[in-house]
Amino acid sequence: MGYLQQEAAWPAAVSRPTIGWEEPACLLCGRRHWSQIVEAPDTSAGGSGLWFAVVQCRECGLCFTNPRPDRASIGQFYPPGYGPHQPRDVERRPRRRPATWRMPGQPWRTLPWPGPGRLLDFGCGRGSFLERVRRQGWQATGIDVAGVADQCVRGESASPVLVGTLPHPELVPASFDVITMWHSLEHVHDPLAVLGEAHRLLVPGGQLLVAVPNIDSLPFGWFAQAWIGLDLPRHLTHFTPGTLHSMLRRAGFKVGRLRLVRHSHWLRASAVLSERLLPRPRWRRWLKAGPPSRLATWYAFLTGRADCLQVAATRIEN
Repeated sequence: MGYLQQEAAWPAAVSRPTIGWEEPACLLCGRRHWSQIVEAPDTSAGGSGLWFAVVQCRECGLCFTNPRPDRASIGQFYPPGYGPHQPRDVERRPRRRPATWRMPGQPWRTLPWPGPGRLLDFGCGRGSFLERVRRQGWQATGIDVAGVADQCVRGESASPVLVGTLPHPELVPASFDVITMWHSLEHVHDPLAVLGEAHRLLVPGGQLLVAVPNIDSLPFGWFAQAWIGLDLPRHLTHFTPGTLHSMLRRAGFKVGRLRLVRHSHWLRASAVLSERLLPRPRWRRWLKAGPPSRLATWYAFLTGRADCLQVAATRIEN
């Protein structure tokens, strides 16, 4: 099924927006030899109804959405209710356990830096992370696309927020100690260029923290087109441990140990979606419940195939 074969049902009184399409070369090695690995629909609330293909480069192994909406069109695929852009009540969040306590496979609860410093949160959403680190003493700055950044300024964050992406004209070299990219790198059209700019913005020895979905995971194998980590077409690059490591090194970073992270709620969301897209086999329905989903994510984690990757990379001189 091609990416335009299944059409959305647009209201008769509403003209369908024009979408510009592009077919990029591999975002890591620049080659144009790939194989398709999955097709999946836009499953967002009020989504377009279009299907999209994910391909894998035969040279370096990078997976990416291809064809894809161009930069001028991608904003049409972020609905008003898109989860990461929604406000959260920072004041009422439960107090976290001490930073020394962490179950295996859980996200970082502290930043790998000796103390508060200058931090840039790339893809800051509504600013809840910015507000958290600001309260911990960090001099924090956020950056996100137009609209989202405007909402952040009006919403949760008291830290400065820039509109746009990297590179940004208001940011100068060696101006940050830490840059965070929490599930944002997979959304950009040129991730290698974004990482190269992050390298330029960090001080020598500065830290880049990245979290992305892991397409080389058991949950993707179980659910394929119903895996919630695909999120097509908003996710443009689909990383594995090897390709994330390669891209960070190519951007000039010394890459630390890749960590796997468990997300049982991702598995439950995938199980719900699979009832619509993959009615057979029916064993997937059991993963909608909490205990089975937690056991399954533990199994994926212990076998080295969890559905999320985190890594800390260090800026080194080229």
